[in-house]
Amino acid sequence: MTRKVKLRLYVTGSAPNSIAALANMTAVRAALDDHELEIVDVLERPERALADDVLVTPTLLKLAPRPPCRIVGDLRDTHQVLSSLGIGQGAA
Repeated sequence: MTRKVKLRLYVTGSAPNSIAALANMTAVRAALDDHELEIVDVLERPERALADDVLVTPTLLKLAPRPPCRIVGDLRDTHQVLSSLGIGQGAA
């Protein structure tokens, strides 16, 4: 039985790295069976970024399953992102 992976991606409007991270999430999501992705634009919801201690964007948070994980950057290396999250095909 797989557990639902809950992710939250913090972006900053139409900044180039945020746009790239959103596009690169397509490959990450394709490797996940059961997942939920919340996208938070810090220009619209800065209090959410503060609550999660997000200081730079883009930042991807894995909220569940535990342990939590944080990845900063445009998420271009799908294998490394999955490995860092400890989920999907990239996990060791």
